[in-house]
Amino acid sequence: LMDLHDKILLRKRALIETVNDELKNVCYIEHTRHRSIDGFASNLIAGLIAYNLLPKKPSLNIDIIDKSRLIA
Repeated sequence: LMDLHDKILLRKRALIETVNDELKNVCYIEHTRHRSIDGFASNLIAGLIAYNLLPKKPSLNIDIIDKSRLIA
């Protein structure tokens, strides 16, 4: 059996992999050899803007528990 902490980290990794996949395949941010820093920056900024304009983005539904409020 997995610890709760490991399960949460595994869910976070899945979210990060999903966002990276969307950035690479939907928004066309790729690791290529740019001829100038301006070309790199414009490609990166355009991809991030396109990602922000996507209607549906993945998210985690994790409730953060405040340990100071727990009653023993």
